[in-house]
Amino acid sequence: MKTCFLSVALLIAAASQAQTVESKYHSTTGYVSKDGTVENQYHSTTGYMTKDGTIEDKYHSTIGYVRNGTVEDKYHSTIGYISKDGTVEDNYHSTIGYIKSDGTVEDKYHSTIGYAKGINMEQAAARFFFFKLD
Repeated sequence: MKTCFLSVALLIAAASQAQTVESKYHSTTGYVSKDGTVENQYHSTTGYMTKDGTIEDKYHSTIGYVRNGTVEDKYHSTIGYISKDGTVEDNYHSTIGYIKSDGTVEDKYHSTIGYAKGINMEQAAARFFFFKLD
């Protein structure tokens, strides 16, 4: 009984530390933990978002960067921008989407494409618009 209770407590603690990424239908598509580990809906690690803004694939190979609102590929070429108001733009400054303060993610037409609950705007933009981490 003690082991079962401890296992449940550990699962609840782990789940409370991961922020949820959801589809537009509110089904969970992944998680981003406080340490930046990105997981799919099955809790398999698919990538990493480090505190310094480096985006890595599941093998720890750098695939890009998000720093101070600028998104770069692995070669440091600018591929997009994230404004403080949540507007997401490509490298030509054309709007490609929006990250709302409540975590709602919208395409350029303001149609909801998903939800990033508790994830900062840069992580949400990286996950939904720039880097495939599924």
